[in-house]
Amino acid sequence: MGKVNYAAIDIGSNAVRLLIKSIDREAVQEKKIKKVMMLRVPLRLGFDVFSIGELSEKKADKLRRLMKAFRQLMKIYDVDDYRACATSAMRDARNGRTIIKKIEKDTGIRIEIIDGQEEARMIYNNHIECMEDRLGNYMYVDVGGGSTEINLLTNGELVWSVSYNIGTVRMLSNAVKEGTWQQMEEELMKVTEGVAAINIIGSGGNINKLFRLADKKDKKLQRLPVSSLQTVYDVLKPLTPEERVEAFSLKQDRADVIVPAAEIFLKIAEVVHAEYIYVPVIGLSDGIIDNLYAKSLEKEMKAE
Repeated sequence: MGKVNYAAIDIGSNAVRLLIKSIDREAVQEKKIKKVMMLRVPLRLGFDVFSIGELSEKKADKLRRLMKAFRQLMKIYDVDDYRACATSAMRDARNGRTIIKKIEKDTGIRIEIIDGQEEARMIYNNHIECMEDRLGNYMYVDVGGGSTEINLLTNGELVWSVSYNIGTVRMLSNAVKEGTWQQMEEELMKVTEGVAAINIIGSGGNINKLFRLADKKDKKLQRLPVSSLQTVYDVLKPLTPEERVEAFSLKQDRADVIVPAAEIFLKIAEVVHAEYIYVPVIGLSDGIIDNLYAKSLEKEMKAE
């Protein structure tokens, strides 16, 4: 069996992504997986959901049209298998399941609403395989538009995993429930008590952008000192989203969410006393494809 093309559709609270990767089963390890295309569309579903509790007709229609387009792109790129996952916004939307049924009927694309724990597992599983140094204690933090997934990893093993309804779009919509921050802080303090030298592995588009904006960082290790993140945050915070677009060439849909994302990372870093945030360029889409590939290998082994 030669090349297999896999696609991942990640329906997030801020953006919707289509990632297509080609896996050459006969190639040597490092050339095995190639990114064929990545498309990110800022549908910003969370702004509807976290303010009115459901997706508006307009947003639902845009999502349906986008899935039609993704369907065509997957045909053009000869995709063998795909998985479409929706996260926090669709989990919270009153009409989420109805919309998903309609989309499947209209486009043939089956969307699964996954919970925070599965989302977290898919992301950190993918990253663990990419980590050269698995020793030590890491807090794996994925900040999304609707939720933040946190996992404690010790020497590459998952010790603790939790999802909190604290996300960038949710914060901008003033929809984070009172007490959720305190709950996160208390649980983090409890789980890290007596755990030495914890650093953070950061995931999500915002931390990648914050890393690029920081002056002091270790590019070779993809490592951002928490003090540098604080400096970037202090510069961005007083500016309006329009001023951030102008000064730092940010996309409009990044300029507003980047500040609450920095706040979430800084809060977690403060609680767990982290000095650094490692910033690998890996997200849920990569995790979905990794998962599809692993399942196909499993099937083959069973067939043998």
